[in-house]
Amino acid sequence: MDPAVERLRAAQRGAAALFDDVIGRGLIRPGRLESEVSAEIFTLARERHGVRRHWHKRIVRAGPNTMLGYDEDSDDLRIAEDDVVFLDFGPVFDAWEADFGRTYVLGHDPRKHQLVHDLAEAFRLGKELFERTPQLSAGELYDYVAGLAAPRGWEFGASTAGHPIGHFPHERPITAQTRPLSIQHGNDLSLREPDSQGAVRHWILEIHFIDRTRRFGGFYEELLSC
Repeated sequence: MDPAVERLRAAQRGAAALFDDVIGRGLIRPGRLESEVSAEIFTLARERHGVRRHWHKRIVRAGPNTMLGYDEDSDDLRIAEDDVVFLDFGPVFDAWEADFGRTYVLGHDPRKHQLVHDLAEAFRLGKELFERTPQLSAGELYDYVAGLAAPRGWEFGASTAGHPIGHFPHERPITAQTRPLSIQHGNDLSLREPDSQGAVRHWILEIHFIDRTRRFGGFYEELLSC
């Protein structure tokens, strides 16, 4: 077995445990600012989960901010009653990166709870396609998971749906002319092509569905390739 696999899986388990701790401690509740929740996640990760480094910024988004992509700036919103909140964080465990995203619903709105279900289903279907298609390209996977949104009543909310992950810091494109290391439309890079050092390249898959009319969305991400 690729020695990186268990390290990456262990990092993902650590990130999942952090998310469960956030929920279990009630950090997500009405009236709190996104920034307040993010700061408490940072403290919780350090004090209870041994996290000293995060390889990307923590994202806590609520309400209409859940329609925004990773690089989009947003106002610092207060979590409302019956809101949707998603978390995206990238803690580093023993020099191995995790990238973990989940959506949490306050209240009982059935459509919002359906969103959580549909995000997980889309991830599962994307992973199944990857596992049964040895020559799958990044562009083909993007088109597939993006195409899962509309039949379920959603819009796919991002121009990318994943990226490599690994030992910190993970592989980056060498030049501007290098094929992008991202799951995006038109990218013919094989998801099983080795990295620049000849090692197995591991990937994160990201699913972002939005309801533009009702102004909310959700996010789900974790390891795709191991």
